[in-house]
Amino acid sequence: MQQLESLMQGLVEFMRTNQQWAIPIVFLVAFAECVAVLSWLVPATVFFTAFGAAAGASGLDLVPLAFAASLGAGCGFWISYWAGLVLGPRIGETWPLKKNPELLEKGHAFFEKWGIFSILIGHFFGPLRAVIAIVAGIVKMPFLPFQLANWAASFAWGFGLLYGAGRLAEFVTR
Repeated sequence: MQQLESLMQGLVEFMRTNQQWAIPIVFLVAFAECVAVLSWLVPATVFFTAFGAAAGASGLDLVPLAFAASLGAGCGFWISYWAGLVLGPRIGETWPLKKNPELLEKGHAFFEKWGIFSILIGHFFGPLRAVIAIVAGIVKMPFLPFQLANWAASFAWGFGLLYGAGRLAEFVTR
């Protein structure tokens, strides 16, 4: 935990002195977290919670950062949905889903049970985040309902994690 705090402080300082990089970095981290395969490699939920708290305590403007996180998340889910549309069920034959077929199966079962709400819920749970947008594409969920759920959840996720943690840190440090 000490290392994470140290890393976050360094990143906050970098973004504070080089504010032109803060928004692109936040966008890219959120995008990577919400693209199906990359989401296993990027622990953005922990990053945004810790970064949001550090940024809020340091006085960085949280709104543009939360907006960038939201846009990155929405674009990442959109790409995953598109991959499911284009590749269909054969996406399960590619790495890493080929080695973890139960993830796609569980994602499909969850989608069948919850429908559009699975997109909303999927943004907030790591294992689901990795596959739920792909499943929506595979089953050819209509574009507009997918995008409405995707963007609503992306903004709730981005602002909830980054802005929420930041405002809480501001309140605690007063």
